[in-house]
Amino acid sequence: MTPSAARPPLWTGDALVAAMQARAIGEAPDVCGVSIDTRTLQPGDLFFAIKGDARDGHDFVAAALAKGAAAAVVAQDRAAEFEGQGALYVVADVLDAMVALGRASRARSQARIVAVTGSVGKTGTKEALRTVLSAQGATHASAASYNNHWGVPLTLARMPADSRFGVFEIGMNHAGEIEPLVAMVQPHVALITTVEPVHLENLGSIEAIADAKAEIFSGLLPGGVAVINRDNPHYERLRKAAENSPAGRVVSFGETPGADVRMTRIILQPDQSIVEATLFGEPATYRIASPGKHVAMNSLGVLAVVEALGADLALAAIAMAEVTPPSGRGEQIRLPAPGGEIALYDESYNANPASIRAAMDVLAQTPVGLRGRRIVVLGDMLELGPEGPALHAGLAEAVAACNIDLVFAAGPLMKNLWQKLPLEKRGAYAPNAAELTGAVLGALRAGDVVTVKGSNGSRTGAIVAALKSRFATNAA
Repeated sequence: MTPSAARPPLWTGDALVAAMQARAIGEAPDVCGVSIDTRTLQPGDLFFAIKGDARDGHDFVAAALAKGAAAAVVAQDRAAEFEGQGALYVVADVLDAMVALGRASRARSQARIVAVTGSVGKTGTKEALRTVLSAQGATHASAASYNNHWGVPLTLARMPADSRFGVFEIGMNHAGEIEPLVAMVQPHVALITTVEPVHLENLGSIEAIADAKAEIFSGLLPGGVAVINRDNPHYERLRKAAENSPAGRVVSFGETPGADVRMTRIILQPDQSIVEATLFGEPATYRIASPGKHVAMNSLGVLAVVEALGADLALAAIAMAEVTPPSGRGEQIRLPAPGGEIALYDESYNANPASIRAAMDVLAQTPVGLRGRRIVVLGDMLELGPEGPALHAGLAEAVAACNIDLVFAAGPLMKNLWQKLPLEKRGAYAPNAAELTGAVLGALRAGDVVTVKGSNGSRTGAIVAALKSRFATNAA
């Protein structure tokens, strides 16, 4: 199968053989995309049979070829199973082959590249960069949160050769994970959004987290730019790491006097933020179609990156008006309910102490309807180690400061918060999100504003899905 007219070739067959050191069985077809998942595979894609922790992609090769994959990349010891079913590229190790293709993509690219990491705000910042840079040229960016040992090479392998900009999200759970990933990406600019107590279970201290995040500077091209949050307590530690890296320049952002990109005022509204700032000494005012100070802070980092990439700063500030929250990371949903509507903030993708406080702050700024209440539904924050119980209990201060009316809590760690709350603020507690869902559905009414948030593993997304289903049914 050849690439369709709607999608031009991404890789020629000869280039694939050379990059992956592969042996072609059947024709060596050109491909117009790269996939590791038959559920999202498009006709003309190259399917990599990656072996994961739970599933082996070789079990899906037949389905991929039947669905229209141009070819499949398979391991030498499994290749005989698929002969005659379609075109194959046979390699020693499938993941290594995808890494090699990613490296070949980076080598052929003339794009200006940025790599983004941080304890909070990686994906939202990556998506904001995608939005503002796309207004200035062809921009390729990581899909979803493809930021790990397979997500980064997959994103590289998918990058069209004619991209003007590339935006790569890089994540970590342990020290040493960022360094090999950023070495593949070879960015011109590296951004750390912030450093917060996340992954303490694996790293032990927030200083160790800062050092692990600072690995992103190691992959900068010589003379590249390091972009750092000047308001963060670990700024000096990060700056020193940048100065000991290939970076030729450090750019800072925040509210701190002396920041290169500095917010001087923010006007918070329920559905947007208006920022007044100085951008490298020049005054600017711009709008973001997302509420919250944390969103505004990350926008400063976005504009710092834009300048460092050599793109048009004024056009980027204008394009900020198009930046909206990614799904599960602050998306605003209006749910029709008897007598009015419920305002839902879907923050269910992930959670840590800093992001929960930021979400509550947004809730505090959001007006409620007649007889409405401010409500949070919280699942456990994971990977916090021995400090986890105390960090959960400490959220009680934010509940009080943000005038939250009711808290619904799920999970053994969130029980530490639940026990700290005054009785009038206790909505319901359950051992897990599934068992909490009924109480949440039964409590909400028109006029309420509710935020649902928890680490992905706490499954609070199921509560969001149940709310959408219930109140859509009520409206029918």
